[in-house]
Amino acid sequence: MAFLSSSSPSIPSAPLRQSKIPNPSLSRLFWHLKLPNPKSQKRRSVKASLEWQEYEDAVREKDLARALRFLKSAESLPVEPSFTSSSPSFSPVSTSGRDLEVLDACLNADDMKLVGRAYAFLKERGFLENFGKCRNIVLEGTRDVTPTVLKASTGLEASKLSPKKWGTSGTSRAALVAFLGGVSFLVSQGIDIRPNLATILALSLMDSIFLGGSCLAQIFCFWPPYRRRVLVHEAGHLLTAYLMGCPIRGVILDPIVAVQMGIQGQAGTQFWDEKLANELAGGRLSGAAFDRYCMVLFSGIAAEALVYGEAEGGENDENLFRSICVLLQPPLSIAEMSNQARWSVLQSYNLLKWHKNAHRAAVKALEGGHSLSTVIRRIEEAMPSSTEPRAMSSVI
Repeated sequence: MAFLSSSSPSIPSAPLRQSKIPNPSLSRLFWHLKLPNPKSQKRRSVKASLEWQEYEDAVREKDLARALRFLKSAESLPVEPSFTSSSPSFSPVSTSGRDLEVLDACLNADDMKLVGRAYAFLKERGFLENFGKCRNIVLEGTRDVTPTVLKASTGLEASKLSPKKWGTSGTSRAALVAFLGGVSFLVSQGIDIRPNLATILALSLMDSIFLGGSCLAQIFCFWPPYRRRVLVHEAGHLLTAYLMGCPIRGVILDPIVAVQMGIQGQAGTQFWDEKLANELAGGRLSGAAFDRYCMVLFSGIAAEALVYGEAEGGENDENLFRSICVLLQPPLSIAEMSNQARWSVLQSYNLLKWHKNAHRAAVKALEGGHSLSTVIRRIEEAMPSSTEPRAMSSVI
């Protein structure tokens, strides 16, 4: 760039000349500020978009290996500078949402170790700040949790913290009363419903024996109070597993889909504990791994009790608990199993109580039909920044 020289008023005017000495400040400005070539910038943006399209296709197709491979190959995600007319400014695009989308591909993954690697990768990148933060934390106090201790800690009777048989309490009791009322009304109108009633009872029995009650559960999913309770229950599993560092494969809220994926008769949250799996494969099971697994198992019951004052669901959770107890050597006695169940419920109840905002956020996200990655993001946003209560200490 050139500038004009001035002429002296006492000397006749002379033709203006261009100086060969550049303005130093302008020289330094253009040395440091190299405006990008618009065509080159556009090509890079198109290339980046195509690469991310490949990633999004892998997530949509539930191809976890391909999606995770893409994220690992992208050491530094493409960020292009944007310039205003007045001054250069850089506005990097946040890619945390895209990275978390890899969790949506976990549902169809057969290799749970691959699911674990996805969570470990996101944890290393700082996207899952609270994943596993309570892995080595349990409540201080005695391990002997009697019904009296449980009531003193939660304000609830032990019976309120155990699954109920269908038709004995809460929403299931209301449904049973409505059904019997409908039958009585039809009979009073002179309508013979015995053939239909026999068919209904036979189908219900077959559903209970072969499908674990999934057809009945599918019908009740259309009833808002029942569905809401299911969401509260599963959000309890999800949040506890997340805080305990157990990778979550997915949350299945449709009973029929749950049966297709091997979760008989109920909705379910699939999680994985690598330490537990390795120890079971080696023929041993430490107390720490067993405690962590039990806390996640009973967290659905604890969530219902925390929100509604009592639990209705969780029968399948208790069955899984008993199946693990059978593998222990020596196996637990009935009294020891009951005590372990009460201890686990108490641990989960307090953990969810201390993180009730995160639990509410998870329930709301599930209720909105959001994907796993969105649910996890909502949990992270709702987590407190302060440390855990003093009543908790590293025990396991």
